[in-house]
Amino acid sequence: MDRNTITGLILIFAIFIGFSIYNGSRMNKAYDSVVQVADSLYTAGDLENARAEYINALRFKPNQADAVEKVNEINRLLGFAPAASATDTIPAADAPAGSLTPVPAVVVADSGRYGAFGAAVSGNNEFITLENNRIELKIATRGGKVYSARVKDYTTHDSLPLILFSGDSTVFGFNFYTADNKAIQTNDLFFTPIVDDRHITVTDSPRSVVLRLLAGDDKYIEYKYTLEPNRYMIDFDVAFKSLDGVVAPNLSNITLDWRMYLPQQEKGRQNEEYYTTIKYKYYQDDVEGIRLRQSKDVETSDLPTKLSWIAFQDQFFSSVLISKDHFLNGMVVSTKTPGSEKYIRYYTAEVGVPYTPGTDNNVGMKLYYGPNHISTLKKEGLELDQLVFLGKNIIGWINRFMIIPVFNWLEKYIGSYGLIILILTILIKIILFPLTFKSYQSTAKMQVLKPMVEEIGKKFPKQEDAMKKQQATMDLYKRAGINPMGGCLPMLLQMPILFAMFRFFPVSIELRQEAFLWATDLSTYDSILSLPFKIPIYGDHVSLFTLLMTASTLLTMKMTSSSPGQDQPGMKMMMYMMPVMFMFMLNNFSAGLTYYYFLANILTYLQNIISKRFIDEKKVLATLEENRKKPLKKSKWQQRLEEAAKQRGIQPPRK
Repeated sequence: MDRNTITGLILIFAIFIGFSIYNGSRMNKAYDSVVQVADSLYTAGDLENARAEYINALRFKPNQADAVEKVNEINRLLGFAPAASATDTIPAADAPAGSLTPVPAVVVADSGRYGAFGAAVSGNNEFITLENNRIELKIATRGGKVYSARVKDYTTHDSLPLILFSGDSTVFGFNFYTADNKAIQTNDLFFTPIVDDRHITVTDSPRSVVLRLLAGDDKYIEYKYTLEPNRYMIDFDVAFKSLDGVVAPNLSNITLDWRMYLPQQEKGRQNEEYYTTIKYKYYQDDVEGIRLRQSKDVETSDLPTKLSWIAFQDQFFSSVLISKDHFLNGMVVSTKTPGSEKYIRYYTAEVGVPYTPGTDNNVGMKLYYGPNHISTLKKEGLELDQLVFLGKNIIGWINRFMIIPVFNWLEKYIGSYGLIILILTILIKIILFPLTFKSYQSTAKMQVLKPMVEEIGKKFPKQEDAMKKQQATMDLYKRAGINPMGGCLPMLLQMPILFAMFRFFPVSIELRQEAFLWATDLSTYDSILSLPFKIPIYGDHVSLFTLLMTASTLLTMKMTSSSPGQDQPGMKMMMYMMPVMFMFMLNNFSAGLTYYYFLANILTYLQNIISKRFIDEKKVLATLEENRKKPLKKSKWQQRLEEAAKQRGIQPPRK
């Protein structure tokens, strides 16, 4: 490794360290800027807006003591009980992800500002459990919302219950104005359960939970949650009953506000962050979303047209809000949670729900709380299976119609996913063997002619003779019956398979928490050694599958490094640097992926050895000698090449 290369690597590490410091500094500046605005509002006596700004500051520094204390103080001044503190918006750092501590009575001093809904500003926050064999929902009377959603079939990486969201930090409700211009947020008001049962278990037939937000005699907003057995999908029907004269008469739509923190569920946070995003489906159109691997602290998408659904997506699980008809429009925001070890992202969605004043309105929706499992999502329809990103165009096609069907078929008969990956790799190599054999055949023939190519290099040592050297080498290959592209083209045709597997393994929930050899979870990185420090890009652990992948790549490259053109120092350095770079990048990736690449390299090495046995060096040389006696017919490409050379004043080499 020369001095320039070492200098370049040092600069790369320095840039990454510098960026980390810069990013932390930027978060501090953003926090200080928002707090300064909040302080000025507090001093001016605008307590409500000051509270909102302090909460906004907590998005940059979750659980910052000064800001939390300010929010609690303003809550007391506004008449809120301690329960309606900053933790209503920002989860406490030390609270368990699934904690369900009932919130005590919440009393608002000025209930008159809620108009017809004034009686609903106080009450005891109670919980109603609605569950089947797949999920367990805790529905809170405050806001009438799903307070927490637990997926029963799965656990977190540290064997805790897998809860998609939980706590008062979750916002879910309608925002609108009343006829007397009162701002209503149903998330903050208390609903009344219609039945006394507080624990409903769904076994044989669907069961429902009904809650009403009362606005007077026979005037209310009704939430009805209906859960069927053996499903992750919940029917969510909303009825606006007899609200003529209560809701503003000029409304043509009502805003549904949905916000939540996504907790970390997997061991590999970096990998989980890569695949955590917001997706949405336009009505009778495509599925789109905020790009993966978000680099900005805040990503916003305005959705001006009709929507079918919006999903808050983690690497392996999603919470999806679905309209049985359509939403009018929407806006989604994805915000990073720097400094938080528990949460990945803070998501916000506002959607427009059609509303007709003067009549009863019924809004049909669905809620999906479950795994990103393709077969499960396909059964629910609405292209929900597009939540699993398997690549675009041909990459996605290969995964959906080739890799996944074979993988699912093998899964029926084999219990070990490590063996399934091995068999899948062998099948792929068998299918691609005709292409790889052509590549090996061309490479082996070129190795036979390597001494002759070196002689041509000695004959034209000067830089200005590069064109003559190239033409002479091409003539040599043509007389020997070798196509120089014969080794490259088959390899290029295999690239879609490699990219397809790169997309397939990190999002395959089937591999989640499946152990093989020393890897405890094939969906995340394997570790044989934890480092006492963190190396930029590489991480704080050593992945053995990644090391094996790197070593096998170098072994395969060494076998082909004797090919002409690959003996130059710069080319060799590049060849050996690439596997090392991939080792750094893939150290935190799925163990299933690096295990697959390791197997593919080993099988490639064996195929290379076998293929060489089919190459008769004497036959190649005999073909060369025989063709040398014949006049060489120039191809159209070579004719154009020589014509271009003549225009530059370069004479073609004599035969």
